Amino acid sequence: MSRMLEEIREQPAALERTLLRELPHLDALRRFFEKQPPRFAVLAARGTSDNAAHFGRYLLEIATGLPCALAAPSVFTLYGARPRLDGALVVAVSQSGESTDTNFVLERARELGALTVGITNQARSTMARLAEHVILVHAGRERSIAATKTYTGQLAALYLLAWALGARISPDDLRRLPDLAAAALQSEPEIRQLAVRYRFMNDVAVVGRGLNYANALEFSLKLMETCAVVAEGFSSADFLHGPIAMVERSFPVFLFAPAGPTWRAMRELISKLAKRRAEMLVITDAANRGVDGRACCLVRLKLDKGNRRFSPPDLFTPIPYIIPAQLFACALAEQKGMDPDRPAGLTKITRTL
Repeated sequence: MSRMLEEIREQPAALERTLLRELPHLDALRRFFEKQPPRFAVLAARGTSDNAAHFGRYLLEIATGLPCALAAPSVFTLYGARPRLDGALVVAVSQSGESTDTNFVLERARELGALTVGITNQARSTMARLAEHVILVHAGRERSIAATKTYTGQLAALYLLAWALGARISPDDLRRLPDLAAAALQSEPEIRQLAVRYRFMNDVAVVGRGLNYANALEFSLKLMETCAVVAEGFSSADFLHGPIAMVERSFPVFLFAPAGPTWRAMRELISKLAKRRAEMLVITDAANRGVDGRACCLVRLKLDKGNRRFSPPDLFTPIPYIIPAQLFACALAEQKGMDPDRPAGLTKITRTL
């Protein structure tokens, strides 16, 4: 068994640890924000952590109303610019806490008057030392180069940050995230069978919308890292603004399609792709009956509430929805005879400026 698969399976426990250990520490930060709310937020990250930051941007704006942007680290590192960050909240996200340019943004932001928060899996990292406040991801050591449990841990940490910023998120709702992750893991046998179908795939478009746009980016990254597949993530809105023109018969398109605010747009896109005879793989949940399984391959997450299947609130879909994608990337790598733990040319910590 690959380390990547082991770590994918560890996610419910890792999420439970993160929530259990960090929620009590966030009360003080919540009180601080009540007295001194930031004017806007900026998130800085690279790689998988940058995909988590995309989620954070949507989450903070939707759940707190706080304007939020993604940092361009080269503005700080290569151009030496000094943006006006007084009154800002700058959040750096890094699995290792040693991403050179992300830490540079964090350090410069403090100099420029911003309040800084670090989200990392390493309590003794440079990031944890630089940030004024730290939200730790308690995922344990991640040995596979392809990040999985730290990605969902970062999403959990961003939920905690949103709660501290006053979002109407119940801690009880957050405590259900490990159970949603465990339920998503039950799709593994189905995913393994589907991966056989795609073993000769060389390129793919991955589409999400809203909170799951980050998952489209992350699924694409995992396919590129572990399977050497040319993959690109799109918002469904952006996909219709041009990229759909490349879709012809049997072209692979993978889609995240939860029931909720984004479902109407995703349903319309699925209909357009069906007319083009695209090869679609749709990740949804068992309670969403609007997807026509005759036109595509389906991964229906079997999420239960009491004795019935249910669609989780859209706000809480990104963690359970990314898990089938992680399983798929791992299984496809094995089908292609590749080692998902050791992607060519990559190391666990990447330092750039």
